[in-house]
Amino acid sequence: MEALGIDIGGSGVKGATVNTETGDLTGERVRIPTPQPSTPETVAATVREIVEHFSWSGPVGVTFPGVVLDGVIRTAANVDRSWIGVKATDLFGEGVAVLNDADAAGVAEVAFGAGRGRSGVVLVLTFGTGIGSALFLDGRLVPNTEFGHIEIRGKEAEHRASDRAREEHDLDWEEWAGRVEEYLVRMRDLLSPSLIVVGGGVSKKSEKFLPLIDLGGTPVVPAELRNLAGIVGAAMTASMTTGISSAGGRAAG
Repeated sequence: MEALGIDIGGSGVKGATVNTETGDLTGERVRIPTPQPSTPETVAATVREIVEHFSWSGPVGVTFPGVVLDGVIRTAANVDRSWIGVKATDLFGEGVAVLNDADAAGVAEVAFGAGRGRSGVVLVLTFGTGIGSALFLDGRLVPNTEFGHIEIRGKEAEHRASDRAREEHDLDWEEWAGRVEEYLVRMRDLLSPSLIVVGGGVSKKSEKFLPLIDLGGTPVVPAELRNLAGIVGAAMTASMTTGISSAGGRAAG
């Protein structure tokens, strides 16, 4: 079936229609800069703009860069803090599926990408404005892990090793790879994953830094869906959510 996936990020809101049985986009991706300030009202207007661009009335899935529990936003690290406590259905409309952005990316990578068919513990990490995480055990998601906020050298890991940190501190690829490796070693030691998948916007440049990272026997591979994974995972979640596959749900309105 077909669903619309919308991925809310710290720098951009992206959307596309997706064939949820194959993971392929069925329409050209649209990207709109995340409004500043990134309040619920301004971001919801951007989401509505994307829905209207596709003239869409079917299933809609939306990712959010924070913890989402029972449809309620609980954290907001890289968007306006006024999101905390917002009920997603009040903002986007009944029937719209909302989930953590890294969880959505992980769902897509495990279904169609680098994690497909892998058993055991698989960790998907997205490096962008922050560091998102999605943890799977034998293909089943453990939601809202938010491992980008663990402490490394007295700071949150994403403040040291995200792609934004690389740009803000003007790190070359070797310097940044050292920080990423230190973070990945911590994740390896905590979780003993059978595979680590590195995604997010920087994954399209994986040849510049992944060869510099060595975790011993733990394989680290680039995401195959790259920065489209969040869109695909959001659409997949929308297609599986009870009550919207036939009735549909129009976002933010």
